[in-house]
Amino acid sequence: MRKLRHEEIARIDPEKIGTIDKHPIRAVLDNVRSIHNVGSIFRSSDAARIEHLHLTGYTGTPDNRSIHKTSLGAEESVPWSHDDQISHVLTQLKRSGYRIAVVEITDRPTFVDELVVDDFPLAIVLGNEVDGVSADVVAEADIALEIPQFGIKQSLNVAVAYGVIAMDLVRRYRLISGLPVTERPAAEI
Repeated sequence: MRKLRHEEIARIDPEKIGTIDKHPIRAVLDNVRSIHNVGSIFRSSDAARIEHLHLTGYTGTPDNRSIHKTSLGAEESVPWSHDDQISHVLTQLKRSGYRIAVVEITDRPTFVDELVVDDFPLAIVLGNEVDGVSADVVAEADIALEIPQFGIKQSLNVAVAYGVIAMDLVRRYRLISGLPVTERPAAEI
């Protein structure tokens, strides 16, 4: 085994990314304070090839130059929008046929491996680094996705949690849709 050099890694042509089907997953970030977390989430969104990143409340946007330190340009390949009110975004997503899933610990958890094809398209909501997803948004959600944890802490950093859940959702969607799960994405082109 040897590590591939950067130029050997098969990747999607950046000029073609807008023409390639994305996974039917959207993410909604509500009041995520750290611009570095937002940048990291952009980068994970690119890796997962999600449809759209909705930034709500005081969540920072790519207009803040600091986001580039962690996004490394992913804000160019991931469609995004901003709305001050998460309620507007959730209403629009529901009208468009998306199921709403909060990434939160609740009394009725759902795990990614329990999802079926009818659970997609799916919009996942992540909340503030300290308070998580608001109780009002949890009450509006269709499901609560929980990441199993085996240590003493109850939560992960929001960007880490998003990376874990986004990649798990993509794997699950591809598996239940009959798409290759382990094939390098560039092979789809």
